[in-house]
Amino acid sequence: MPFPIRRSAPVASRHRPTTAAVAVASATGLLAGTAATASAAPAPVRTDGGAPVRYVALGDSFSSGPGIPDQTDEACGRSSRNYPTLVAASLGAASFTDVTCAGADTRHMTIPQGAANPQFDAPQARVLVVGYPAIVPDDGTACRATVPLAEGDFASFRDKQKQLNSMLAREAGNGRDTYVDAYAPSVGHDACKPQGVRWIEPEQTAEAAGFHPNAAGHRSTADATLATLTR
Repeated sequence: MPFPIRRSAPVASRHRPTTAAVAVASATGLLAGTAATASAAPAPVRTDGGAPVRYVALGDSFSSGPGIPDQTDEACGRSSRNYPTLVAASLGAASFTDVTCAGADTRHMTIPQGAANPQFDAPQARVLVVGYPAIVPDDGTACRATVPLAEGDFASFRDKQKQLNSMLAREAGNGRDTYVDAYAPSVGHDACKPQGVRWIEPEQTAEAAGFHPNAAGHRSTADATLATLTR
């Protein structure tokens, strides 16, 4: 199965303190974009000394939330409970634009993705690059009855995912952007775990698309993004 590529999240503008933005990673590891996070219902967070935050979320299916009820855009697999929506609510954003879309890669930052317009229009924004959560067990153990990979592939999959996240962190630093670690908080909630514990669905379920985060996974990513924004 293809390895999913990722999205990210942002905050206040680098040069214009009223702008917020997040980032997306493509198969080539290039970054661009916007996103958000949140959990229960904390007081609105201000990241720019009190000025209103304009928040824009860019990204692929790990940001849009395919299969998570309620779907607000079936073509892009966008959910009303995805982590950008949660982040925007916790930020008390003055405006929120969510253009995350399943299947997006860095080409779609600047060119249309089918009927969807190009995602990228967030100049001078502060950008947060959000990494991927743990998809298979962090200890490399196998669960072949749940995830149909060869036993030895589980550790390899984990290692490749960690390499991808390391690349995203490095590229974020090279671009003077901020990396959000979604992996560490998700350890122990991978696709091998039972329902109610896992944050990644091992197949298409009522909770989310297969091999994608469910609502609990998006809440965790939202929390990680907000924690980064308020440090």
